[in-house]
Amino acid sequence: MRSRRPGAAPRAPPIPPVPPVPPARAAALRRRLLAWYDASRRDLPWRAPQGAADPYRAWLAEVMLQQTRVEAAIPYYRRFLEAFPTLEALAAAGEEEVLSRWAGLGYYARGRNLLAAAREAVARHGGLPATPEALRALPGFGPYTAGAVASIAFGVRAPAVDGNAARVLARLFRIEGRPEERAVRERILGVAARLVPAGRPGDWNQALMELGATVCGRAPACGRCPVEPLCEARRAGRERGIPPPRRHPAPALLRVACAALWRDGRLLLVRRASRGLLGGLWELPGVTLHGADPARAAVRRALRRDLGLEASVGRELAAVERQLTHRRLQLIAYEIRSVRPVPGTGKPPGKSVPKPVPGTEHRGRAGPAGPAPGMRSRPVPGPVPGTRWISPDALEGVAISTAVRRLVEALAAARAKE
Repeated sequence: MRSRRPGAAPRAPPIPPVPPVPPARAAALRRRLLAWYDASRRDLPWRAPQGAADPYRAWLAEVMLQQTRVEAAIPYYRRFLEAFPTLEALAAAGEEEVLSRWAGLGYYARGRNLLAAAREAVARHGGLPATPEALRALPGFGPYTAGAVASIAFGVRAPAVDGNAARVLARLFRIEGRPEERAVRERILGVAARLVPAGRPGDWNQALMELGATVCGRAPACGRCPVEPLCEARRAGRERGIPPPRRHPAPALLRVACAALWRDGRLLLVRRASRGLLGGLWELPGVTLHGADPARAAVRRALRRDLGLEASVGRELAAVERQLTHRRLQLIAYEIRSVRPVPGTGKPPGKSVPKPVPGTEHRGRAGPAGPAPGMRSRPVPGPVPGTRWISPDALEGVAISTAVRRLVEALAAARAKE
Protein backbone atom coordinates (compact mmCIF):
# COMPACT_ATOMS: atom_id res chain seq x y z
CA MET A 1 0.00 0.00 0.00
CA ARG A 2 1.39 3.39 -0.98
CA SER A 3 1.74 5.68 2.06
CA ARG A 4 0.45 9.22 2.04
CA ARG A 5 3.05 12.00 1.91
CA PRO A 6 3.48 13.89 5.20
CA GLY A 7 1.30 17.00 5.21
CA ALA A 8 -0.81 15.88 2.24
CA ALA A 9 -4.56 16.34 2.53
CA PRO A 10 -6.47 13.10 3.28
CA ARG A 11 -8.27 11.58 0.35
CA ALA A 12 -12.04 11.69 0.33
CA PRO A 13 -13.60 8.28 0.98
CA PRO A 14 -14.86 6.55 -2.16
CA ILE A 15 -18.51 7.11 -3.02
CA PRO A 16 -20.55 3.91 -2.59
CA PRO A 17 -21.98 2.52 -5.82
CA VAL A 18 -25.38 3.69 -7.01
CA PRO A 19 -28.06 1.22 -5.93
CA PRO A 20 -29.21 -1.01 -8.78
CA VAL A 21 -32.49 -0.19 -10.48
CA PRO A 22 -33.80 -3.36 -12.18
CA PRO A 23 -35.88 -2.53 -15.27
CA ALA A 24 -39.00 -4.22 -13.87
CA ARG A 25 -38.83 -2.21 -10.67
CA ALA A 26 -38.20 1.05 -12.55
CA ALA A 27 -41.22 0.37 -14.78
CA ALA A 28 -43.43 -0.38 -11.75
CA LEU A 29 -42.34 2.79 -9.96
CA ARG A 30 -43.03 4.93 -13.04
CA ARG A 31 -46.41 3.34 -13.66
CA ARG A 32 -47.64 3.68 -10.08
CA LEU A 33 -46.28 7.16 -9.42
CA LEU A 34 -47.41 8.73 -12.70
CA ALA A 35 -50.91 7.25 -12.31
CA TRP A 36 -51.11 8.73 -8.81
CA TYR A 37 -49.82 12.09 -10.06
CA ASP A 38 -52.39 12.22 -12.85
CA ALA A 39 -55.19 11.60 -10.36
CA SER A 40 -54.00 13.47 -7.26
CA ARG A 41 -51.68 16.35 -8.17
CA ARG A 42 -52.48 19.79 -6.81
CA ASP A 43 -53.89 22.35 -9.22
CA LEU A 44 -51.11 24.94 -9.28
CA PRO A 45 -51.04 27.97 -11.61
CA TRP A 46 -47.71 27.06 -13.26
CA ARG A 47 -48.55 23.42 -13.98
CA ALA A 48 -49.32 22.24 -17.51
CA PRO A 49 -49.38 18.85 -19.26
CA GLN A 50 -46.08 17.53 -20.55
CA GLY A 51 -45.29 19.35 -23.79
CA ALA A 52 -47.53 22.35 -23.04
CA ALA A 53 -45.54 24.14 -20.33
CA ASP A 54 -44.31 27.67 -20.97
CA PRO A 55 -40.52 27.69 -20.32
CA TYR A 56 -40.53 31.15 -18.74
CA ARG A 57 -43.37 30.34 -16.36
CA ALA A 58 -41.90 26.97 -15.44
CA TRP A 59 -38.57 28.63 -14.65
CA LEU A 60 -40.17 31.46 -12.64
CA ALA A 61 -42.08 28.97 -10.53
CA GLU A 62 -39.00 26.86 -9.84
CA VAL A 63 -37.01 29.91 -8.72
CA MET A 64 -39.79 31.20 -6.47
CA LEU A 65 -40.31 27.79 -4.86
CA GLN A 66 -36.70 27.61 -3.67
CA GLN A 67 -36.88 28.19 0.09
CA THR A 68 -40.53 29.30 -0.22
CA ARG A 69 -43.72 27.33 0.49
CA VAL A 70 -46.13 26.80 -2.41
CA GLU A 71 -48.95 28.66 -0.65
CA ALA A 72 -46.74 31.69 -0.06
CA ALA A 73 -45.33 31.70 -3.58
CA ILE A 74 -48.63 31.64 -5.52
CA PRO A 75 -49.67 35.31 -5.02
CA TYR A 76 -46.13 36.50 -5.78
CA TYR A 77 -46.06 34.36 -8.92
CA ARG A 78 -49.30 35.89 -10.18
CA ARG A 79 -48.28 39.47 -9.39
CA PHE A 80 -44.87 38.98 -10.99
CA LEU A 81 -46.46 37.71 -14.20
CA GLU A 82 -48.82 40.69 -14.27
CA ALA A 83 -45.78 42.98 -14.26
CA PHE A 84 -43.53 40.83 -16.49
CA PRO A 85 -45.74 38.50 -18.57
CA THR A 86 -42.93 37.28 -20.85
CA LEU A 87 -39.22 36.60 -20.73
CA GLU A 88 -38.65 39.61 -22.97
CA ALA A 89 -40.63 41.87 -20.62
CA LEU A 90 -38.52 40.73 -17.68
CA ALA A 91 -35.27 41.20 -19.63
CA ALA A 92 -36.24 44.80 -20.41
CA ALA A 93 -37.07 45.68 -16.78
CA GLY A 94 -34.88 47.56 -14.32
CA GLU A 95 -33.41 45.96 -11.22
CA GLU A 96 -35.40 48.05 -8.75
CA GLU A 97 -38.64 47.29 -10.56
CA VAL A 98 -37.90 43.56 -10.35
CA LEU A 99 -36.82 43.67 -6.70
CA SER A 100 -39.93 45.65 -5.76
CA ARG A 101 -42.06 42.81 -7.14
CA TRP A 102 -39.86 40.29 -5.35
CA ALA A 103 -39.98 42.12 -1.99
CA GLY A 104 -41.35 39.84 0.72
CA LEU A 105 -40.19 36.57 -0.84
CA GLY A 106 -36.71 36.81 0.67
CA TYR A 107 -33.45 35.49 -0.76
CA TYR A 108 -33.22 38.53 -3.00
CA ALA A 109 -30.25 37.15 -4.92
CA ARG A 110 -32.86 34.97 -6.64
CA GLY A 111 -34.56 38.07 -8.04
CA ARG A 112 -31.29 39.61 -9.20
CA ASN A 113 -30.19 36.34 -10.83
CA LEU A 114 -33.58 35.99 -12.47
CA LEU A 115 -33.17 39.36 -14.15
CA ALA A 116 -29.55 38.70 -15.16
CA ALA A 117 -30.44 35.29 -16.61
CA ALA A 118 -33.41 36.69 -18.54
CA ARG A 119 -31.22 39.36 -20.13
CA GLU A 120 -28.51 36.86 -21.04
CA ALA A 121 -30.98 34.28 -22.38
CA VAL A 122 -32.65 36.83 -24.65
CA ALA A 123 -29.34 38.29 -25.83
CA ARG A 124 -27.56 34.98 -26.48
CA HIS A 125 -30.37 32.55 -27.36
CA GLY A 126 -33.48 34.61 -28.15
CA GLY A 127 -35.18 32.80 -25.24
CA LEU A 128 -34.46 30.11 -22.68
CA PRO A 129 -32.24 27.37 -24.15
CA ALA A 130 -33.51 23.79 -24.04
CA THR A 131 -30.54 21.79 -22.73
CA PRO A 132 -29.44 21.50 -19.09
CA GLU A 133 -25.87 22.40 -20.13
CA ALA A 134 -26.90 25.67 -21.79
CA LEU A 135 -29.25 26.53 -18.95
CA ARG A 136 -26.51 25.99 -16.35
CA ALA A 137 -24.39 28.63 -18.10
CA LEU A 138 -27.01 31.26 -17.13
CA PRO A 139 -26.85 33.13 -13.79
CA GLY A 140 -28.64 31.38 -10.94
CA PHE A 141 -29.10 28.02 -12.71
CA GLY A 142 -27.82 25.09 -10.67
CA PRO A 143 -28.26 21.38 -11.43
CA TYR A 144 -31.77 21.23 -9.96
CA THR A 145 -33.20 24.31 -11.73
CA ALA A 146 -31.62 23.36 -15.05
CA GLY A 147 -32.99 19.82 -14.81
CA ALA A 148 -36.45 21.01 -13.80
CA VAL A 149 -36.78 23.55 -16.62
CA ALA A 150 -35.29 21.24 -19.25
CA SER A 151 -37.55 18.32 -18.33
CA ILE A 152 -40.78 20.24 -17.63
CA ALA A 153 -40.62 22.80 -20.44
CA PHE A 154 -38.62 21.00 -23.12
CA GLY A 155 -39.20 17.30 -22.45
CA VAL A 156 -35.49 16.58 -21.91
CA ARG A 157 -34.70 13.39 -20.02
CA ALA A 158 -32.93 15.07 -17.11
CA PRO A 159 -33.31 14.53 -13.34
CA ALA A 160 -34.46 17.33 -11.04
CA VAL A 161 -33.86 16.49 -7.39
CA ASP A 162 -34.99 18.96 -4.74
CA GLY A 163 -35.28 18.20 -1.04
CA ASN A 164 -38.65 16.48 -1.42
CA ALA A 165 -37.50 14.26 -4.28
CA ALA A 166 -34.27 13.40 -2.44
CA ARG A 167 -36.28 12.24 0.59
CA VAL A 168 -38.52 10.01 -1.57
CA LEU A 169 -35.62 8.42 -3.44
CA ALA A 170 -33.58 7.87 -0.27
CA ARG A 171 -36.49 5.94 1.24
CA LEU A 172 -37.41 4.01 -1.90
CA PHE A 173 -33.84 2.70 -2.24
CA ARG A 174 -32.89 2.79 1.46
CA ILE A 175 -29.99 5.18 0.98
CA GLU A 176 -28.69 5.86 4.49
CA GLY A 177 -27.06 9.14 5.51
CA ARG A 178 -27.75 12.83 5.06
CA PRO A 179 -28.68 13.93 1.51
CA GLU A 180 -26.59 17.09 1.89
CA GLU A 181 -23.42 14.95 2.24
CA ARG A 182 -21.58 14.48 -1.05
CA ALA A 183 -21.48 10.68 -1.07
CA VAL A 184 -25.17 10.34 -0.23
CA ARG A 185 -26.13 13.05 -2.70
CA GLU A 186 -24.23 11.35 -5.52
CA ARG A 187 -26.04 8.06 -4.89
CA ILE A 188 -29.44 9.77 -4.89
CA LEU A 189 -28.64 11.65 -8.10
CA GLY A 190 -27.44 8.43 -9.72
CA VAL A 191 -30.74 6.69 -8.95
CA ALA A 192 -32.71 9.73 -10.10
CA ALA A 193 -30.95 9.82 -13.47
CA ARG A 194 -31.72 6.13 -14.08
CA LEU A 195 -35.41 6.50 -13.26
CA VAL A 196 -36.34 9.48 -15.49
CA PRO A 197 -38.55 8.14 -18.30
CA ALA A 198 -38.12 9.20 -21.89
CA GLY A 199 -41.80 9.90 -22.44
CA ARG A 200 -42.81 12.12 -19.51
CA PRO A 201 -39.62 13.37 -17.83
CA GLY A 202 -41.11 16.61 -16.51
CA ASP A 203 -44.21 14.91 -15.12
CA TRP A 204 -42.02 12.26 -13.47
CA ASN A 205 -39.83 14.86 -11.76
CA GLN A 206 -42.89 16.78 -10.59
CA ALA A 207 -44.53 13.57 -9.36
CA LEU A 208 -41.50 12.77 -7.18
CA MET A 209 -41.56 16.28 -5.72
CA GLU A 210 -45.34 16.19 -5.25
CA LEU A 211 -45.14 12.89 -3.40
CA GLY A 212 -42.46 14.28 -1.10
CA ALA A 213 -44.43 17.45 -0.44
CA THR A 214 -47.83 15.87 0.24
CA VAL A 215 -47.33 12.23 1.33
CA CYS A 216 -43.69 11.30 1.94
CA GLY A 217 -42.83 14.17 4.23
CA ARG A 218 -40.64 14.15 7.32
CA ALA A 219 -43.42 12.14 8.98
CA PRO A 220 -44.42 9.86 6.08
CA ALA A 221 -48.05 8.86 5.48
CA CYS A 222 -47.17 5.43 4.11
CA GLY A 223 -50.80 4.28 4.10
CA ARG A 224 -51.54 6.81 1.34
CA CYS A 225 -48.37 6.23 -0.70
CA PRO A 226 -48.81 4.75 -4.20
CA VAL A 227 -45.32 3.22 -4.17
CA GLU A 228 -45.34 1.91 -0.59
CA PRO A 229 -45.10 -1.76 -1.71
CA LEU A 230 -41.85 -0.89 -3.54
CA CYS A 231 -40.23 1.10 -0.71
CA GLU A 232 -37.12 -0.53 0.79
CA ALA A 233 -37.05 1.77 3.83
CA ARG A 234 -40.66 0.84 4.63
CA ARG A 235 -39.88 -2.84 4.26
CA ALA A 236 -36.99 -2.48 6.73
CA GLY A 237 -38.95 -0.33 9.17
CA ARG A 238 -36.61 2.61 8.47
CA GLU A 239 -39.05 5.05 6.81
CA ARG A 240 -38.87 7.46 9.76
CA GLY A 241 -35.09 7.25 10.09
CA ILE A 242 -34.25 7.90 6.43
CA PRO A 243 -33.10 10.53 5.93
CA PRO A 244 -31.97 11.47 9.45
CA PRO A 245 -33.35 14.75 10.84
CA ARG A 246 -31.36 17.79 9.78
CA ARG A 247 -29.46 19.69 12.42
CA HIS A 248 -30.69 23.28 12.64
CA PRO A 249 -28.43 25.60 14.66
CA ALA A 250 -30.12 28.30 16.69
CA PRO A 251 -30.60 31.39 14.49
CA ALA A 252 -28.11 34.14 15.20
CA LEU A 253 -29.45 37.52 16.32
CA LEU A 254 -28.69 40.34 13.89
CA ARG A 255 -29.31 43.73 15.54
CA VAL A 256 -29.38 46.83 13.34
CA ALA A 257 -29.70 50.38 14.69
CA CYS A 258 -31.37 52.72 12.19
CA ALA A 259 -31.65 56.48 11.79
CA ALA A 260 -35.18 57.90 11.45
CA LEU A 261 -34.47 61.15 9.62
CA TRP A 262 -37.63 63.02 8.58
CA ARG A 263 -38.10 65.95 6.22
CA ASP A 264 -41.45 67.33 5.14
CA GLY A 265 -43.22 64.12 6.13
CA ARG A 266 -40.73 61.90 4.30
CA LEU A 267 -38.07 59.53 5.55
CA LEU A 268 -34.53 59.27 4.26
CA LEU A 269 -33.72 55.89 2.70
CA VAL A 270 -30.42 54.55 1.40
CA ARG A 271 -29.80 51.70 -0.99
CA ARG A 272 -27.79 48.65 0.02
CA ALA A 273 -24.95 47.33 -2.10
CA SER A 274 -26.11 44.90 -4.80
CA ARG A 275 -24.51 41.85 -3.22
CA GLY A 276 -25.00 40.29 0.17
CA LEU A 277 -27.95 40.12 2.55
CA LEU A 278 -30.93 42.13 1.20
CA GLY A 279 -28.69 43.38 -1.62
CA GLY A 280 -30.05 46.19 -3.78
CA LEU A 281 -32.95 47.03 -1.43
CA TRP A 282 -33.76 50.35 0.18
CA GLU A 283 -33.59 50.80 3.95
CA LEU A 284 -33.14 53.41 6.65
CA PRO A 285 -29.51 54.46 7.19
CA GLY A 286 -28.14 52.18 9.85
CA VAL A 287 -25.40 50.01 11.26
CA THR A 288 -25.12 46.44 12.52
CA LEU A 289 -24.53 46.30 16.27
CA HIS A 290 -21.94 43.94 17.71
CA GLY A 291 -21.94 42.83 21.32
CA ALA A 292 -22.58 45.70 23.69
CA ASP A 293 -22.12 48.48 21.10
CA PRO A 294 -23.94 51.64 22.28
CA ALA A 295 -26.62 51.99 19.62
CA ARG A 296 -26.86 55.80 19.55
CA ALA A 297 -23.11 56.26 19.21
CA ALA A 298 -23.03 53.61 16.47
CA VAL A 299 -25.77 55.43 14.51
CA ARG A 300 -23.91 58.72 14.86
CA ARG A 301 -20.68 57.18 13.54
CA ALA A 302 -22.51 55.51 10.63
CA LEU A 303 -24.17 58.75 9.52
CA ARG A 304 -20.83 60.55 9.60
CA ARG A 305 -19.01 57.80 7.70
CA ASP A 306 -21.66 56.96 5.10
CA LEU A 307 -23.49 60.25 4.51
CA GLY A 308 -21.10 62.93 5.75
CA LEU A 309 -23.50 64.05 8.50
CA GLU A 310 -22.97 65.15 12.07
CA ALA A 311 -26.15 64.10 13.87
CA SER A 312 -27.73 64.41 17.27
CA VAL A 313 -29.30 61.02 18.00
CA GLY A 314 -32.26 60.88 20.34
CA ARG A 315 -34.60 58.29 21.77
CA GLU A 316 -35.72 54.96 20.37
CA LEU A 317 -38.85 55.44 18.28
CA ALA A 318 -39.79 51.96 17.03
CA ALA A 319 -38.49 48.42 16.70
CA VAL A 320 -39.47 45.38 14.67
CA GLU A 321 -38.24 41.81 14.62
CA ARG A 322 -38.43 39.26 11.81
CA GLN A 323 -37.34 35.65 11.60
CA LEU A 324 -35.17 34.91 8.59
CA THR A 325 -34.05 31.40 7.66
CA HIS A 326 -30.78 31.48 9.59
CA ARG A 327 -31.06 34.79 11.42
CA ARG A 328 -33.35 36.66 13.75
CA LEU A 329 -33.35 40.23 12.44
CA GLN A 330 -34.04 43.09 14.85
CA LEU A 331 -34.35 46.66 13.56
CA ILE A 332 -34.39 49.57 16.05
CA ALA A 333 -35.04 53.10 14.79
CA TYR A 334 -33.71 56.15 16.66
CA GLU A 335 -34.82 59.75 16.47
CA ILE A 336 -32.47 62.12 14.65
CA ARG A 337 -32.96 65.47 16.34
CA SER A 338 -30.60 67.53 14.22
CA VAL A 339 -28.04 67.13 11.43
CA ARG A 340 -25.40 69.22 9.72
CA PRO A 341 -22.69 68.47 7.14
CA VAL A 342 -19.34 67.28 8.44
CA PRO A 343 -17.28 70.50 8.69
CA GLY A 344 -14.79 71.12 5.89
CA THR A 345 -16.09 68.46 3.49
CA GLY A 346 -17.76 69.07 0.18
CA LYS A 347 -18.93 65.48 -0.15
CA PRO A 348 -19.57 62.56 2.20
CA PRO A 349 -16.38 60.86 3.40
CA GLY A 350 -15.69 57.13 3.33
CA LYS A 351 -15.87 54.41 0.71
CA SER A 352 -19.21 52.89 1.72
CA VAL A 353 -21.47 55.41 0.01
CA PRO A 354 -23.55 53.50 -2.57
CA LYS A 355 -23.38 54.42 -6.23
CA PRO A 356 -26.12 56.53 -7.80
CA VAL A 357 -29.26 54.57 -8.58
CA PRO A 358 -30.48 54.89 -12.19
CA GLY A 359 -33.86 56.55 -12.37
CA THR A 360 -33.66 58.33 -9.02
CA GLU A 361 -31.30 61.17 -9.82
CA HIS A 362 -34.07 63.78 -9.80
CA ARG A 363 -36.76 62.11 -7.73
CA GLY A 364 -36.85 62.38 -3.98
CA ARG A 365 -33.11 62.83 -3.63
CA ALA A 366 -31.64 64.37 -0.54
CA GLY A 367 -31.11 68.06 -1.04
CA PRO A 368 -31.74 71.44 0.52
CA ALA A 369 -35.47 72.00 0.68
CA GLY A 370 -35.96 73.55 4.09
CA PRO A 371 -35.40 72.08 7.55
CA ALA A 372 -37.27 69.04 8.76
CA PRO A 373 -39.78 69.59 11.56
CA GLY A 374 -38.01 69.80 14.89
CA MET A 375 -34.51 70.12 13.43
CA ARG A 376 -32.33 72.79 14.95
CA SER A 377 -29.81 73.03 12.12
CA ARG A 378 -29.34 72.60 8.38
CA PRO A 379 -30.97 69.67 6.56
CA VAL A 380 -29.15 66.86 4.78
CA PRO A 381 -26.81 68.20 2.09
CA GLY A 382 -27.44 66.91 -1.36
CA PRO A 383 -27.69 65.41 -3.72
CA VAL A 384 -26.22 62.31 -2.02
CA PRO A 385 -25.81 59.30 -4.34
CA GLY A 386 -27.92 56.25 -3.46
CA THR A 387 -30.38 58.11 -1.22
CA ARG A 388 -34.00 59.15 -1.57
CA TRP A 389 -36.73 60.78 0.51
CA ILE A 390 -40.02 58.90 0.55
CA SER A 391 -43.39 59.22 2.24
CA PRO A 392 -44.52 56.16 4.23
CA ASP A 393 -47.70 56.02 2.15
CA ALA A 394 -45.74 55.90 -1.13
CA LEU A 395 -43.91 52.57 -0.68
CA GLU A 396 -45.71 50.79 -3.52
CA GLY A 397 -43.16 49.89 -6.18
CA VAL A 398 -40.18 50.55 -3.89
CA ALA A 399 -37.78 47.65 -3.38
CA ILE A 400 -37.73 47.27 0.39
CA SER A 401 -37.79 44.22 2.62
CA THR A 402 -40.80 43.25 4.73
CA ALA A 403 -38.91 44.14 7.92
CA VAL A 404 -38.05 47.65 6.71
CA ARG A 405 -41.61 48.18 5.48
CA ARG A 406 -42.94 47.28 8.92
CA LEU A 407 -40.43 49.59 10.58
CA VAL A 408 -41.45 52.50 8.34
CA GLU A 409 -45.11 51.81 9.11
CA ALA A 410 -44.35 51.74 12.84
CA LEU A 411 -42.48 55.04 12.58
CA ALA A 412 -45.36 56.64 10.69
CA ALA A 413 -47.84 55.43 13.31
CA ALA A 414 -45.69 56.78 16.14
CA ARG A 415 -45.30 60.12 14.35
CA ALA A 416 -49.06 60.38 13.83
CA LYS A 417 -49.59 60.15 17.61
CA GLU A 418 -47.25 63.03 18.40
